[in-house]
Amino acid sequence: MTTTDIELAFAHPEDRAEASATADPRDRISLRDHVVEADIGAFQQERGHQQRLRFNVVVEVRPVTGPLEDDVDRILSYDRITEAIAAELAAERLNLLETLAERVAERILAEPAAMRAFLRIEKLDVGPYALGVEIVRSRAERPLLAQEPGQSGAVHPLVVHLDNATIADPKFPARLDGLLAQGLPVILTVGLPDLPRPVTGHRPTQRRIDLLAIEQNAWTLAARDPRCVVVATRTEIDWAMRRGQTVVWAPSKLVLDAVDGPQGSAPVTLALWLAETMSATALIVHGDVAVPAGSRVPVRRT
Repeated sequence: MTTTDIELAFAHPEDRAEASATADPRDRISLRDHVVEADIGAFQQERGHQQRLRFNVVVEVRPVTGPLEDDVDRILSYDRITEAIAAELAAERLNLLETLAERVAERILAEPAAMRAFLRIEKLDVGPYALGVEIVRSRAERPLLAQEPGQSGAVHPLVVHLDNATIADPKFPARLDGLLAQGLPVILTVGLPDLPRPVTGHRPTQRRIDLLAIEQNAWTLAARDPRCVVVATRTEIDWAMRRGQTVVWAPSKLVLDAVDGPQGSAPVTLALWLAETMSATALIVHGDVAVPAGSRVPVRRT
């Protein structure tokens, strides 16, 4: 590695963008030393604590054709970069800077004018130094979401909350047939199993125990029908729905990682939150359970 390579490795993204420019260089806009606070990190001691992140971003943009006329709508605004950062931090609590960088880059490259993005993200509160990652992504490398012919990007599933009597019913496969006959992706949610579970008297640990118990019940449901697939993350849910699989939701990861998630661990409250998060067509509820008021999606009872 030459001295120039080492210097570029630690240079600002602006210098790296300039060094890797083609013979037909593009225009560039940059965001320097943008510092925000976020709850991020893979270690348990990082959970529930805000830490400072510093963003340095350079975006190569397609040159504007014709006169600018001093019109902000004709350029890629700096606000779109800071909005991309804020949106990804608000969407979900993440463990890795690498994941955050990928998602911010993808959001930036969704802008019509953006051609290539350089991102450096650093943690500032881990010690007397900064730890970070840097990525470069281009529009040509940006993957397209897999879609079936004729489908739009938006998928609005049915979210169905099942009580234990419905799970145990020998006619459950036929009931599932009826749900799938509506022609929409189906996400099944469950409550607590009819089994004793530890009681800690400590709200945060009790919530985790309850969520794990719900996930045990999800696996019990999955054993009832081979079409049911237990999934935990938003990416897995989207992937399964686009491939026609029936999703059984294991809630721990999504709930605990949510920036503005549901309170407590009441199963129907979790189901309603998931339905709203997924912009569901409806939430269908089995059993005699109370549904919180003020739902943003239609609620139907069977």
